[in-house]
Amino acid sequence: MEIKDYIHRLGQQAKQAGREISRADSGKKNNALLKIADAIANNRELLSTENQKDLAAGEKNGLDAASLDRLALTPSGIDAMIAGLKQVAALPDPVGEITDLNYQPSGIQVGQMRVPLGVIGIIYESRPNVTVDAAALCLKSGNACILRGGSEAIHSNQAIANCISQGLHAAGLPVAAVQIVETTDRAAVGELITLNEYVDVIVPRGGKSLIERISKEATIPVIKHLDGICHVYIDNTADIDKAIAIAMNAKTHRYGVCNAMETLLVAESIAPKILPELAKQYHAKGVELRGCPKTCSLVVDCIRATEEDWHTEYLAPILSIKIVSGIDEAIAHINQYSSAHTEAIVTEDYTLARRFLREVDSSSVMVNASTRFADGFEYGLGAEIGISTDKLHARGPVGLKGLTSLKYIVLGDGHIRQ
Repeated sequence: MEIKDYIHRLGQQAKQAGREISRADSGKKNNALLKIADAIANNRELLSTENQKDLAAGEKNGLDAASLDRLALTPSGIDAMIAGLKQVAALPDPVGEITDLNYQPSGIQVGQMRVPLGVIGIIYESRPNVTVDAAALCLKSGNACILRGGSEAIHSNQAIANCISQGLHAAGLPVAAVQIVETTDRAAVGELITLNEYVDVIVPRGGKSLIERISKEATIPVIKHLDGICHVYIDNTADIDKAIAIAMNAKTHRYGVCNAMETLLVAESIAPKILPELAKQYHAKGVELRGCPKTCSLVVDCIRATEEDWHTEYLAPILSIKIVSGIDEAIAHINQYSSAHTEAIVTEDYTLARRFLREVDSSSVMVNASTRFADGFEYGLGAEIGISTDKLHARGPVGLKGLTSLKYIVLGDGHIRQ
């Protein structure tokens, strides 16, 4: 079968299954999630065997250690998938929730009801656990999904898909509610992201090149973020101990993640007190520092930052530092160079904190907390499908509610418009 016909068939099946999933009550959806968890627990050996095929192929094809680590399905990783399914099952079901129901002068009641988006296409790389996370969130939010994982994880994803199918069947829900694209042909992605007749939303998860391609070529709405150029601003009223702890955690907790700090902004009056100590701790962890001229005058072994540095998501032990005159310059810098992902202020001034929250235009804005908290699990959303820096529909970590929409409902009792 040609790729176009194959993807078209997946779309048709997903659309039909989506109608049934959207009608399923919470108990039935939760039962399906628990049955999938049971199937994964009962197929540990198969999952490990199929994952070993992917790891062997990855080594043969020259995947680096970090990529192989993301690809591996360890016993603890399988445990985490099972726990994630149970966690999503325990979350409140957003579908059918009615809010803002108010009487109007005419006597009718007008409110909004939360409803599924429909069919969600998810395109991702490497991590097989994304298959379970995506399926769980889509099912719980009443959506059907078509999942296209990376070619490097094809055996693992197919094994996981088999467990998902077992769980759906055992729960009496259509197996086509979660479908895995079984071909590794890149043409399948092009077909999926233009399947307007059947797919309602596309969610890409992966490297910048993948997301750029999908954003450019998709004819379907896309929930995505390209970069994670995150900032921490240390105000002149900041508590020194808090500021050091937050700035260190935001950068060094993990380097290759989208919510890691890439640029540190420091108020001029506090810079001499805090930057030498911060630099000492960063150097101890092997972090390369790139700074503005004022920063370089205070910090030993600091490389002069270029204009490109302020635009760069390093995803590595490299940090840009700029000394600013105060909050006005900090906000201006953030709004110019940020990717609108996550920004934080460290301050003891309540008024400045409120102003930072109001004026910084990013999907997550924090006061006296590390940017590393920008995560669906940390926000209490359970697993997340990704993070959106767009302004329409979903913004920030996209959990269950982000996979639903709102429609207006009107309640009357024979009311007619006069």
